[in-house]
Amino acid sequence: MKNLKLKNAVTGALVFLVALVGTGGGLYAGGQQAKGSASPALWPQELVMCYLPNEASEELVEYRSVLQRELGAALGIKVREINAADYNAVVEAMRTKHADIVYYGPVSYVQAAERAGAEAIVTPAIFGDKSRAGYTSKIIVKAGSPIKTLEDLRDKTFAFVDPASTSGNYVPTLELMNAFPGMSNEDFHTNGQFFSSVSFSGKHQNGLQGVINGDIDAAPVASDILSAEIAAGRVKESDFRVIHESPKIPSSPIAIRNDLPADLKAKVKQFLLGYKDSNYFQYMLGLSPEDKPEFVEAFDRDYDYVRNLMTKVMPK
Repeated sequence: MKNLKLKNAVTGALVFLVALVGTGGGLYAGGQQAKGSASPALWPQELVMCYLPNEASEELVEYRSVLQRELGAALGIKVREINAADYNAVVEAMRTKHADIVYYGPVSYVQAAERAGAEAIVTPAIFGDKSRAGYTSKIIVKAGSPIKTLEDLRDKTFAFVDPASTSGNYVPTLELMNAFPGMSNEDFHTNGQFFSSVSFSGKHQNGLQGVINGDIDAAPVASDILSAEIAAGRVKESDFRVIHESPKIPSSPIAIRNDLPADLKAKVKQFLLGYKDSNYFQYMLGLSPEDKPEFVEAFDRDYDYVRNLMTKVMPK
């Protein structure tokens, strides 16, 4: 497991940060970072928005660019997008001040809140009802596979998503630990202990395609990403079968650097709370237009459930 984590977390982060250097530094006028409340004249010259690898594909760029462009217009400053190599790189981007706004997963948000000063501001919810916000982790197999239960996964091949993925690693690991008392996180991430072979795919779409193509026997996929892939026509429901679904997980937050000017943070939050582009919610977030999704307020305390989950899966 350690080798897998190093490959995804360390190598990916280095690649990402090297790429950032190539884009040029100095996101702030005169290289200075604005602090506290400030007039727009003292705001940074641009904001950088970053997405997890799942949302950073070329197929989704048109939906991301609309939000980016309209946010920039609302603020009166440039908003630029960067894409992360892996989950750890997204946290590092904010910690090193190369990213100002990030769409995190719940676990990566908790890590970023601790290490990078991330401040949750909004999260998506159907009908704008926060009590209905959330998603699940689904373990899928190829249609026609003889695998029907978690027990049937024993001695099969399995691909988690990323060490820091909520629905792609932490939640399915906890579900397996609950189903097989006495087995640990390490057992499910070591070849031959439960799975014949276990790996990390890098993003949910890779695991999904790996199952459909027959390269791996099973993989976890976030329900919202699965819905988005179906809505975009990249997969069909008849391609796979769900053998297990987790309880509801708190929705992923959009977070902002907490040391940015207070009035700038408030303006970004106000824009997102009023953002209604149905294509963004459907194709980026997998939420049907019929459910009238929109962003609602998010707070750090909303992710205490995730902190507890992380402690159960990987005790300190």
